[in-house]
Amino acid sequence: MTSTPSHRFSRRSVVLAALTLGSAGLLPATARAATGGGAPGGRGGFTVPEITPCAGWGAREPSEDVVVLAARPERIIVHHTATANVTDYSRERAHALARAVQTYHMDMQGWIDTGQHFTVSRGAFVLEGRHNSLSTLGAGDELVRAAHCVGQNSVAIGIETEGTYTSEEPPTAQFAALADLCAHVCRQYGVPASEIYGHRDFNSTACPGDRLYALLPKLRQDVARRLGDDLGVPVPRRPAHLPADWAADPEAVARALTEYLPEGLLGPALPR
Repeated sequence: MTSTPSHRFSRRSVVLAALTLGSAGLLPATARAATGGGAPGGRGGFTVPEITPCAGWGAREPSEDVVVLAARPERIIVHHTATANVTDYSRERAHALARAVQTYHMDMQGWIDTGQHFTVSRGAFVLEGRHNSLSTLGAGDELVRAAHCVGQNSVAIGIETEGTYTSEEPPTAQFAALADLCAHVCRQYGVPASEIYGHRDFNSTACPGDRLYALLPKLRQDVARRLGDDLGVPVPRRPAHLPADWAADPEAVARALTEYLPEGLLGPALPR
């Protein structure tokens, strides 16, 4: 494991600023990425999202073999990246974000690979996070052990939603892509739509932001509708019964990230 700075950082404060690639890009009506999706699925009818594999966005190899568990996940946990709510919705932006997340997780946190299983960009592109997450999802009977939520990494799929959703909601297309991904995960693994939670339901954290967290009942309903299922009784909020995984120190993260992310890729992280 690589050495880490003396500060302990919020896992969600991965990049902290807009990727300034110079072009706002066009929000795709149906953002499809690189591999093997696009097929109808589910009794309620939804399009299986195409998910860009690690190789498609230029991932590094893990520092050691990822652990594949002979078990299905019990739930899905939704996160936000706590990065800027950019208007660059391009595929290139999504790939650059995925690389930045992996760099942060591996080089600063000392993890073996990206922490979460999947990422949904603000442009509605869906990307594989930790290696082997896509292949195990396709098989539907194994789970990659991840690093996205203390106490849940061996039993839950972690999905990062690009942006900061404390005071604004995610773009419509991004939220729809998140629902499509969740529906696909639920169908592949037999997870009920009622088992979709936010990070704060398990750890002491603001993630995934008040506005996205408030949308989780709608997300569950949308996923159930895609699956042609009856959601039933809404799931009560679980208490944040576990200690925080990281103490938030965004200014320290911003300073440290400049070592890893070249000028021009990231805009100013925080006012000094």
